[in-house]
Amino acid sequence: MISKAAFYLVVLILIITGLSIIWLRHTELNIPILPGEQKSVWLIEARIDFIADGGPVRVSLDLPEPQPKFRQVSEQAASTGYGFSIIEVPDGRRAEWTRRHAAGLQTLYYKLQMVADSDTRRISQSKEVPEPRVVYWKELQETAAQQLVDQAYEKSSTPSSFTRELSKQLSAPKPDQNASLLLSEYDLTTLLMRLINYAGIPARVSMGLELQDFRRYQPLKSVLEIFDHDRWIPVNPNSGVHWSPENILLWHRGGKSLLDVSGGVHSEIHFSMIHQTMPAMDLARLQFNEGGLSRLSLYNLPLEEQSIFKLLLLLPLGALIVTFMRIIIGIRTSGTFMPILIALSFLQTNLIPGLTAFILIVGIGLLLRGYLSKLNLLMVARISTLIVLVVYLTAMISVLGHELGFNIGLTITFFPMIIIAWTIERMSILWEEEGSREVMIQGIGSISVAVLSYLCMRMESIRHLTFNFPEIHLVLLALILLTGQYTGYKLTELKRFRVMRNKT
Repeated sequence: MISKAAFYLVVLILIITGLSIIWLRHTELNIPILPGEQKSVWLIEARIDFIADGGPVRVSLDLPEPQPKFRQVSEQAASTGYGFSIIEVPDGRRAEWTRRHAAGLQTLYYKLQMVADSDTRRISQSKEVPEPRVVYWKELQETAAQQLVDQAYEKSSTPSSFTRELSKQLSAPKPDQNASLLLSEYDLTTLLMRLINYAGIPARVSMGLELQDFRRYQPLKSVLEIFDHDRWIPVNPNSGVHWSPENILLWHRGGKSLLDVSGGVHSEIHFSMIHQTMPAMDLARLQFNEGGLSRLSLYNLPLEEQSIFKLLLLLPLGALIVTFMRIIIGIRTSGTFMPILIALSFLQTNLIPGLTAFILIVGIGLLLRGYLSKLNLLMVARISTLIVLVVYLTAMISVLGHELGFNIGLTITFFPMIIIAWTIERMSILWEEEGSREVMIQGIGSISVAVLSYLCMRMESIRHLTFNFPEIHLVLLALILLTGQYTGYKLTELKRFRVMRNKT
């Protein structure tokens, strides 16, 4: 016999395992915990225009890297007559269009869906420390640059603090002679990048896209980045502090050129964007792939099987409700899990039509069963006869319902006929052994529990959790096991023992 400690350990393992897998599925596959959750999505379109010279054409566009503020959902290209592919290169990813012959004005489109998200795991980390770029100055400029770098170096201890001190000198209301000399030749962002590289710290000017709703033909903007603590950090040129604006998507981050066109001239690229909201569940489906937890998703099954499992995965919830109502509350039902089957039927027929049909069929069946008992038939013959009668009653109610303009008869065909026949048989035997009162008690108890199960199964949040997070059934199993250990009074028994409590 299993000890109490071992039993509770098994229950704890079931709960922890179920909740852990649910959390992993939520974080890794981005499946929302609650249905109806909306996500902010940016639909970005890059348009490339150029004039082809009539020969082979190859167009290569740099694509954005993963970053903490945005998560890529989908991407596609619209380019009639062109071959298209995404190529992995040492510097990141590039989109490439190719065509054997092309002449005249050409237009290519690349569309990207990005969802606003905050995940520090997507901060790009560099496996190798990049080398600072070599910077050349004119004679007077080099002297001024060296003095500015020396002053900032003395007041700093890290690349980030060095950048802040250097930015203070250049952004001062009245910059000194050295800063004024260099600012007369370079803009602030370019000058900062040159000075930081000159000091031996890797820095680069990346290209970012400012996201604004309903914008067309937007250019990319310059964004300064420094290398600090194994990653590239964007900084504000005016203050030198870490800068991460919510509406800036870093598109081109150093390396190769943004756009390369071979076989054409006068190339241009413009960006358009629109902001929209989408259900979080739809976004999660778009990101399903063949690896990791997504391989264990029910969405990989055919649609016909998915619809079956959406119904079957509600059974454990019904089992928990029946267990609770019978053991804790003390409601007597006809059969242990008959209410679950009735509740599933209600899900297909709706509550009022299903309840009406159930009462009609069982009531008429009990009357017919009373006649069959006088024939002294064996149990197998009685049940077989009841099945025939139930099917006939269903057909009759269907015809009458159709003539009267109701759908009751048309929907009750979803009921499991054999289960209903067995229910009639059980109730009739119970009538003979315990009387009509016990039949009414168990009948009303079965319908009550079935209605409660139906109301719970009908909730959108529960249907969402049971199908998208099947691991929740481990938690339900643990709750059923805990309920099965209850040995105290049932709530319906408290009234019976109230006299004993008053005497004590």
